[in-house]
Amino acid sequence: MSAFGTRVNRVEDRRLLTSGGVYVDDLRVPALRGAAYVTFVRSPVAHAVITRIDTSRARARPGVVAVYTAADLTGLPAPQPFGRPAHSGGFFAEPLLAGEKVRFVGEPVAVVLTDARYDGQDAAELVDVEYRRLPAVVGPAQALRDGTLLFEEAGSNLADQRDRDTYDDTVFDGADVVVEREIVNHRVACVPMEGRATAAVFDGTRLTVWHSSQNAQRCRSTLAESLGIPAEAIRVIVPDVGGGFGAKIGIDRDAIVVAWAAWRSGTAVRWAESRAENLVAMTQGRAQLNRVRIGGRRDGTITAYRLDVVQDAGAYPRTSTLAPVTCTMAPGVYDIPQVQSGYRVVVTNGTPVNKYRGAGRPEATAAIERAVDLFAAEIGMDPAEVRRRNVIAADAFPFRTGTGALYDSGEYGAALDRLLGAAAYPRLRAEQAARRDKGCVNALGIGISVYVEMTGGGGETARVTVDGRGHARVLTGSSTQGQGHRTAWSMLVEAELGIPVDRIAVVHGDTDLIPKAVGTYSSRSLQLGGSAVHQAAADVRNQARRHAAGLLAVRESDVTLDVASGTWHVAGDPGRSLTWEQVVGHTGAGSIRADAEFASDRPTFPFGAHLSVVEVDTETGMVTVLRHMTVDDAGPVLNPVLAEGQRHGGIAQGIAQVLFEEVRYDADGNPLHATLADYGAVAAADLPDFELEAGETPTDVNPLGVKGIGEAGTIGSIPAVQNAVIDAVAHLGVRHIDMPMTPDRVWAAIGEAGAERRSRRRTANGSPADGSV
Repeated sequence: MSAFGTRVNRVEDRRLLTSGGVYVDDLRVPALRGAAYVTFVRSPVAHAVITRIDTSRARARPGVVAVYTAADLTGLPAPQPFGRPAHSGGFFAEPLLAGEKVRFVGEPVAVVLTDARYDGQDAAELVDVEYRRLPAVVGPAQALRDGTLLFEEAGSNLADQRDRDTYDDTVFDGADVVVEREIVNHRVACVPMEGRATAAVFDGTRLTVWHSSQNAQRCRSTLAESLGIPAEAIRVIVPDVGGGFGAKIGIDRDAIVVAWAAWRSGTAVRWAESRAENLVAMTQGRAQLNRVRIGGRRDGTITAYRLDVVQDAGAYPRTSTLAPVTCTMAPGVYDIPQVQSGYRVVVTNGTPVNKYRGAGRPEATAAIERAVDLFAAEIGMDPAEVRRRNVIAADAFPFRTGTGALYDSGEYGAALDRLLGAAAYPRLRAEQAARRDKGCVNALGIGISVYVEMTGGGGETARVTVDGRGHARVLTGSSTQGQGHRTAWSMLVEAELGIPVDRIAVVHGDTDLIPKAVGTYSSRSLQLGGSAVHQAAADVRNQARRHAAGLLAVRESDVTLDVASGTWHVAGDPGRSLTWEQVVGHTGAGSIRADAEFASDRPTFPFGAHLSVVEVDTETGMVTVLRHMTVDDAGPVLNPVLAEGQRHGGIAQGIAQVLFEEVRYDADGNPLHATLADYGAVAAADLPDFELEAGETPTDVNPLGVKGIGEAGTIGSIPAVQNAVIDAVAHLGVRHIDMPMTPDRVWAAIGEAGAERRSRRRTANGSPADGSV
């Protein structure tokens, strides 16, 4: 029996919708009884030298358990940034608590432990910190000028760079048309429903940490390195997690300090950040300044493409992967003979930037898909036709791109054609033309994107056990933040062993039970974690067959498992059958167990096509998304309920980035988005019903043939919606609008384009361009 393609309702939802989830802040375990509450003292300035910290008044306040500063952390190694270039040494290392200098608003400088939760803020205000302000570096363009340095000893705000010295302008020489533009992929906040939260207790021998994370094992290894404690002396438990989106991969500096406070004080401690803390101190996403250059012939053939990336790392470079991944995925779905990409990573006085749903792939797709539309507009060709003429042919796979990526399988042209057919594309263009002819205020825009992304790679672990009751238990290295792993893994086990889903338990996120694992990110769970579960279940089945054969007194080859009924019997004689209880009982061990570790040194490359239809009020700049259609192909679909849920969430986040969300700072580095009243989070009323179709092009990279689906919606939707808004007002002379495409920004673009048209007309008529007489 195949598990694939079956609509099974999520088995985890009954608990979540009735009794509710148990998140870190909900924990009422005995070990945390009487725990002290952690409150951080955070910098109110973006860039300053700390000249004095006085904690005496806070320490003297009744109910205060302890107050710690960087001076108390002396001797602990600061977690090192990833991917620092050789010349920078450890210059860009981020301290656990700032002791000499602060580099972003919200950076922690002290931590207060109190008996009562709500005494913490009052006590924190008694910590007296004096700052000598420095000029702030806001945004990557200012960072490149090196007028103010965040790390004087580094001599530059440039933390890393690659491949820019290989650019060769001659590859554009033969092009009929070359278009170049700077494109902003702006900074956004991750805004999970559950903010960051940590609880910890040290019993004198072991440190136990409960943390809202995407991978318990990575948390443990980071804690061991940061605190100088052997990994075996640390247990990390991940309870229910209310969203991660990449920002909860591993454990960050604030949570390390919480764990250290428990270890240092001998007191159980707990911390759950406020929404205001979350918006300024949790790592943020995107934050790239991209320059695209695209050249080709007037017949629509693209011959050369360059993507130059400037990645804003924020105050500290937390990761090495964002800009390199963007460069690797630069050519997207297109067979472009000449591709160049390179990057610079700079530090600025903003919150550190890390992975956020797609992590480098949405940025690459947004750049190439805008570039294709710019090229199509320049040569006067329909953007769908330009894409059709340049996508990688279906018979060219596996395909090695100009940036070195090896795409496993794909049918990009078929996905595009299927999308255009489902959308009735010619009819949409006819409606658009009719509105323009009538001079309608509400302009119609149609935006297309064809995307490919990179998912998975690496390995994952699983253990499957069947007990004497005929129940199965799955220990999985994959960690869930709402994706539906319990449902998916139960479906895989049921398909292999015939044990009903309601008799299967799935456990994750406990390093004592699952010491070796990787966790969940990069849309890796089904292709790696699911493959490990599949292999472990197959091993259990093979072991059980031997025991069934012994009970039935036949050869192993004569024994078969009827998956529909979950019984073992002699082939051709279903009357002689055994239950799982009988087979397990025959072992004498009380259970049949198998461990598996599935690993792949190759990622997979899901793909698809999105089309968005928007309406723009040309008098106000207001954008309304009328329709959003997708064809997403991540290989065979295990459970459409789960896959469609991931796609819905991803599309919503993509539309939100294009139209609403933006992290903004003033000239002094002060955040202008510290509450949800200031930050444009999307609501259901802002979105249409999504029209989803799925392709199922398999991969040979894993035994299930699957690819990742968790980030596809975001990657495909961002350029489709952006292209649609620009398309709506292109007849008014607008060529580009950066995200977020808020009404004021769209209205301003329309006004600027109108002013340019009037200026050109006056110049053509012989009048001064400025209108003077």
